[in-house]
Amino acid sequence: MAAALLQHRRREAEAWAGRLPALRTQALRVAATVAMGSHGRRRAGQGDSFWQFRPYRPGDPVRRIDWRRSARSDRPFLREREWEAAESFWFWLDRSPSMDYHSHPNVLTKGERAAVLAIAAAALLAGSGERIGVLTAGGPVAAGAGKHALDRFLVHLAGAADEANLPPAIGLPRFSSVIGLGDTFAPLDDWDRRIAALSAPGVRGQLVQVVDPGEVRFAHRGRLRLDGMEGEAPELLRRAEDLADAYNSRFAAHGDGLAAICQRRGWRFLRHATDEPPLALLLSLYQALSLNRRVAHA
Repeated sequence: MAAALLQHRRREAEAWAGRLPALRTQALRVAATVAMGSHGRRRAGQGDSFWQFRPYRPGDPVRRIDWRRSARSDRPFLREREWEAAESFWFWLDRSPSMDYHSHPNVLTKGERAAVLAIAAAALLAGSGERIGVLTAGGPVAAGAGKHALDRFLVHLAGAADEANLPPAIGLPRFSSVIGLGDTFAPLDDWDRRIAALSAPGVRGQLVQVVDPGEVRFAHRGRLRLDGMEGEAPELLRRAEDLADAYNSRFAAHGDGLAAICQRRGWRFLRHATDEPPLALLLSLYQALSLNRRVAHA
């Protein structure tokens, strides 16, 4: 039985990986639209343009002192230049069976839309010279930076077949950012502990709840059979409308709880329904990553 289940999961993983080229094409179209209105993130480094003056600190190279600026003060100053800062951005995608759900054949599954968003965001970051990678159960797998980073990212994404509905509790380097995408239906206590484990000093995160429009609001009526996607026993409802108020209240409370957890840990919570265009969510996510990076290095 276990061997048959493993073989089934392997076929599902291979099928998912086979859809990545088409999802990549869609993601790059979205990323290109965002990129046209985006600007690179500036930070002191090895570029050619002037960035700022800052006071000299012990250990700084003496050759970088700007003597003209220093002459106007009682302390030496360095002239810093700008560059497109290389940061580490780690992506986690929920690959649990519930992500295969879609309520209408014309709507992408939650997993497919999450992949589009992740690939598009990774393409934008890699295009800005940032380091990108994938969080897997075995640890963080770096795709690096540069023009081939996205190709390596896709290989790692396809190989991350772990079906846990929570990101792994992994220690990450300082000044990393985590981007988690999934339906986030795990219990709030589990999310609180996992985000706490990932929130090391200098590590920030964005949690994107990707849901199907049929999950946002329960609008079924009459006789309804509910089939669980993760091993739950089926349930037959004779009057589905009797469940609507309780379901809608619980869904809203879960989202509010996730938002509160993220706020407490210094993360940001976003929600995206698969019948919505991905552009607005991606733009919001990319801007938030830029802001988090500036704050982390302040």
